[in-house]
Amino acid sequence: MALSRKSNSQVPKTIPYPADDGLASHLVGSSIPTELTLVSTQQIPVKLSELPGITILFCYPRTSAPGETVKERWNNTPGGRGCTAEVGSYRDNFASLKELGVSTIYGLSVQDTAYQKEVKERMGLPYDILSDDKLEFVKAMKMPVLEWEGTSLTKRCTLAIKDGKVVHVWYPVFPPDENPSQVAAWLKATEQSG
Repeated sequence: MALSRKSNSQVPKTIPYPADDGLASHLVGSSIPTELTLVSTQQIPVKLSELPGITILFCYPRTSAPGETVKERWNNTPGGRGCTAEVGSYRDNFASLKELGVSTIYGLSVQDTAYQKEVKERMGLPYDILSDDKLEFVKAMKMPVLEWEGTSLTKRCTLAIKDGKVVHVWYPVFPPDENPSQVAAWLKATEQSG
């Protein structure tokens, strides 16, 4: 099954590759805190520690607002550009990932729920986005962050969570719009091995 490559935004070929700084190496095997609750774009509280099956949580820095001009500095920030393309790629490949055994897919950023709700509606997303605007998830899991204009943003990192534990991590994620294909390859390999 080939995954789709269309998305709302093209990722420029010239964006810099983010280096693996080792800031996600502690995540595999770690447990999601049971008390941690995040709010989804449906205004529903979500406890990642309690979700059944395999949850794919792709964390990204920020999506642009409608009509926002992307700053050249952002284009040149390793791991910065490509969030909208990644979000769109998960939309385009949602059904394929579900067929491969994923129970739930969530995006996560530090943007607030109202901002994320606009993104969900504008892009026609079949999954919800979780807001970590208070950095509770980032701090609890010691997630890698980047600083942008005085704000801490989540670096692009994808977690496979099963029974409240992180079982696989993709970091750094590059190119952003190909992350669903990377997840699909892991799911197929996991299914074949066992």
